[in-house]
Formats: sequence, C-alpha cells, structure tokens
Amino acid sequence: MALLQVNNISKSFGKKQILESADFQLATGEILGVFGRNGSGKSTLLTILFGTQTAKTGTIKINETQYSVRKHFWNKNPIVANELIGYLPQFSFLSQSSKVWDLIPRYFEGAAQDLIFRAPRMSKIANRKVNELSLGERRYLEVLIVGNLKHPFLLLDEPFSMVEPLFKELIHEFLSSLKSKKGILLTDHYYQDVWQLADRNLVLKDGKLKTVNAIEDLVNAGYLRSM
Repeated sequence: MALLQVNNISKSFGKKQILESADFQLATGEILGVFGRNGSGKSTLLTILFGTQTAKTGTIKINETQYSVRKHFWNKNPIVANELIGYLPQFSFLSQSSKVWDLIPRYFEGAAQDLIFRAPRMSKIANRKVNELSLGERRYLEVLIVGNLKHPFLLLDEPFSMVEPLFKELIHEFLSSLKSKKGILLTDHYYQDVWQLADRNLVLKDGKLKTVNAIEDLVNAGYLRSM
C-alpha cells in the first residue's frame, strides 16, 4: 500500500485566500471524493499536488519521501509528469487532429497498449480523430490513458462533465476496477457520480477541507441548496 499525505496547503491570489491549511490523506485502494462550489479552490489544490502550481505553505509526503509545494517539483508535462501522481485536467490534453490509434503508442508500449485498445467501445473510436469524438468518447479515452499509467495516485478533475450516460457508466466501471491498486482523488460537479464511487468524502469551503458523512453535510456546507 502507498500513502499520500497532504498537510497545511495554503494558497492566495493577491489578497484572496483560496486554500487555508488544507489537509487530507489518500491510500491506494480507496477513492476520495472532494466537493466544492465553483471558485472554491478544487482545481487549484489539484494542480498544486501535481506540481504545476506552487503554494504558500504545505508539504506532500508519499510514503517516506516529503516534498515542498513552494516550488515546482515535478516535470511540467501535463500528463506524464512523474511516476507517482497522475492528473486528469478539466481541459483535453490530447492532440485534437491525431487519430486515436496514433495517440496510444505515445503513452504506452507493447502489451500495455492492449489494455487501451481492448477496452470496451475502443474499437468504435480507434480509427477516428480526437476532434471527431463526442465529449463522452473523448473523456473516456482520456480517463483510460491516465488510469493505465503507472502512477499509484490519480487526481481526476471533472471526469463526468457533459459525458453521455453510456460513457459515464464505462468510466464508473473503469475507476472501480482501478481502486484495488491506486488511490484516486475525484472531483466533479456531477456530485452523484462522485458520491456513488467514493469511499470517503470531503468538502472544500472557506479554504479548508471538511469531512462529509452524509448528503445533508453538503447542504449544510452550502454546496447543495437542498435535498
């Protein structure tokens, strides 16, 4: 088992405090849901953890190795930055003019490519260009790529946004299958998808992460208006 420990993350943009003493732990074998309204700092937190954005204070510890978040400690490649933390951003990281079957060898070799090409529905899209895919097809492909990399930890930002039901179901199944060997942090405004998958949940409000035990806690935190 690998363990990711995040401590005392704070971040400001000018006079606006976005994150304040954010703390959590994530182990391989579990999915952690993080809720928060637009502008609460969820994406900022993920990019700090991934290393493409710095923070004012805080540390990240993976097993026995500790990293400062006050500097860019990873390679800044938006997808294969390191072999510890993988990141799915809200925007598409794929070359839009490339065919799907030409993309896969850029990330995988040998038998690892088969995990992508043999995944459900991939035979339907492999011969098409990325810009010809529906939103659901493209997001499903991106999740497959990120999820099949070697990273023990995954940060997934809005994997279900605007995704058709068929591909949303496929993403659910794939993430559930990954949980036995990876630790997954999942955030999405389609909160029911996160709630269905997550083993534990947090809500980000006023720059701090608070434990969520029931849907009512999301209402009390101002994330949901009512049940």
